[in-house]
Amino acid sequence: MKTVRLTVGQATIAFVKNQFVARDGEENRFFAGCFGIFGHGNVAGIGQALQQNPDFRYYQTRNEQSMVHTAAAYAKMKNRLATFVCTSSIGPGATNMITGAAAATINRLPVLLIPGDIFARRNVAPVLQQLESSSTQDVSVNDCFKPVARYWDRVNRPQQLISSLPEVMRVLTSPAETGAVVLALPQDVQAEAFDFPVELFEKRTWTVPRPRPDAGLLHKAVEWIMQSRKPLIITGGGTIYSGAELVLQQLVDATGIPVAETFAGKGAIPYSAPGNLGAVGATGTPGAVAMAAEADLVIGVGTRYTDFTTASKTAFQNPNVRFININVASFDAYKHSALALVGDARVCLQEMSALIGAFRVPDEWKKKAARFQAAWDEQVTEYYKETNQIPVTQAEVVGAVNSFSGPRDVVLCAAGSLPGDLHKLWRTRDAKGFHLEYGYSTMGYEIAAGLGARMACPDREIYVLVGDGNYLMNNHEIITAVQEGVKITIVLLNNNGFKSIGSLSESVGSQRFGTEYRFRSEETGQLDGGTLPVNFALNAQSLGARVIEAKSIASLNHALTEAKTSDRTTVIVIETDIRKGIDGYAWWEVPIAEVSEMDSVKKAHEAYLVNKKLQRYHL
Repeated sequence: MKTVRLTVGQATIAFVKNQFVARDGEENRFFAGCFGIFGHGNVAGIGQALQQNPDFRYYQTRNEQSMVHTAAAYAKMKNRLATFVCTSSIGPGATNMITGAAAATINRLPVLLIPGDIFARRNVAPVLQQLESSSTQDVSVNDCFKPVARYWDRVNRPQQLISSLPEVMRVLTSPAETGAVVLALPQDVQAEAFDFPVELFEKRTWTVPRPRPDAGLLHKAVEWIMQSRKPLIITGGGTIYSGAELVLQQLVDATGIPVAETFAGKGAIPYSAPGNLGAVGATGTPGAVAMAAEADLVIGVGTRYTDFTTASKTAFQNPNVRFININVASFDAYKHSALALVGDARVCLQEMSALIGAFRVPDEWKKKAARFQAAWDEQVTEYYKETNQIPVTQAEVVGAVNSFSGPRDVVLCAAGSLPGDLHKLWRTRDAKGFHLEYGYSTMGYEIAAGLGARMACPDREIYVLVGDGNYLMNNHEIITAVQEGVKITIVLLNNNGFKSIGSLSESVGSQRFGTEYRFRSEETGQLDGGTLPVNFALNAQSLGARVIEAKSIASLNHALTEAKTSDRTTVIVIETDIRKGIDGYAWWEVPIAEVSEMDSVKKAHEAYLVNKKLQRYHL
């Protein structure tokens, strides 16, 4: 067997840069490069390997959590067919990546994390940043990744890498199992040399399969559809990842079955397509909420039915409701005691469409969906109208950006009150035009993810909508975007606090306690003094961005025009009203104190008990 002598770090990079994926006859390189921050735990191993492999580009980031978000956003825009490696030093550098790993795994997005680890040979322990355990010497902080990784391995001997690396790729390229993969490399092992087989570094193409559903179950599903009078499709992220948008549209056009969208599934068909009710669940449109409550058959396509989608298990109230779930992951396909079609969404929908024949939903069900769709579109137009009030409302900002953006442009967001408003209000025109991380709803995802999204799709404008709370959590990758010449437009909505949790606090009777950015009052001892004087414009400018301050919707439109013509990352700062929001949100369970001296809490708890009665087990 022919061998080549390489360090473990060099062998790792030599392997990953020659991995390719193929689907439907199209092939591309799987890893676009490596994001990293070097410390003593990886600088002489992975760092040295990257230096001698300039054809595998290294990107210098500012925060370990951020680089995982950037990689995950890149993978999301690439439909999980490409991603990045992320490397960190040991200790805090590694643990900083845990939140990013959790977000990637929860959202089923492939990322490869290579944290440095403690010395495998142990003779110098405890090394700097080593967590010691009195009960075992076989543990480090990297064990914390285990609950949030789809595959985890620690390479303590060079030859272990030979069997580990193919497993890494098996999981990363699996549509059912993908997520964060962690390959922990002790810092001494990274620098060790070994005679690796040459075959390990040859080009390898991993075919991403399109598994077909069981034929018998497919025929049964078609029978259920043909028996239904009030069917509803709920489209999730799996629809888009499988490229099933056109097939879904054709099915809806042929049958008249209305469609409701999860956060990840929004954009699978255009907002104006007949039968598109828009957002479903806790942040759903009136039509989607009403028709979900009536539906006698729910067809879930690529959704995992989070509590926002099911309105905490209150969304589906028809006593005879049944579920058909199309999902490549059996774990999700069987939820709600569904008739589970385990397979690729596009293939399943194609084969289902071929069997349905001339089935059409009753005219009244189709017309009802059309009435709801038209009424909601009119309502969105009303929300988009300028009020000429200062500060402006969040809905006005959403409307301005949506109206200004092009059909293929991307809005990107993750946490706070913006995701709910965007889910309800954003008029999607392209399957990739709506990029929400709401599986983990990670504060601080937005700017780092905007960088990744633009790197994946340089021909699209990326509009990052971020609140002041999220911005203060994590804005470091503005510098990386400037350094790499990657242009994104960041619309920073300053409402001087946490708008989402403030509204939630009010709804549970807690009167917005601790949710606004205020000085501590000498009189009350609470954080209810004057507003904090945060200058977001100067902050963003200090990070290298071009900055435009807007006061009104008219000035925001002017700023958006300037940003589009610029080749630099631009931050547009605009103040919004923290107390003006969108009406009509469905219930979402947040437990409320059973006993309290506050009347507002007592009243909220009474309403909570009423809503709890609507929750259902779907057995």
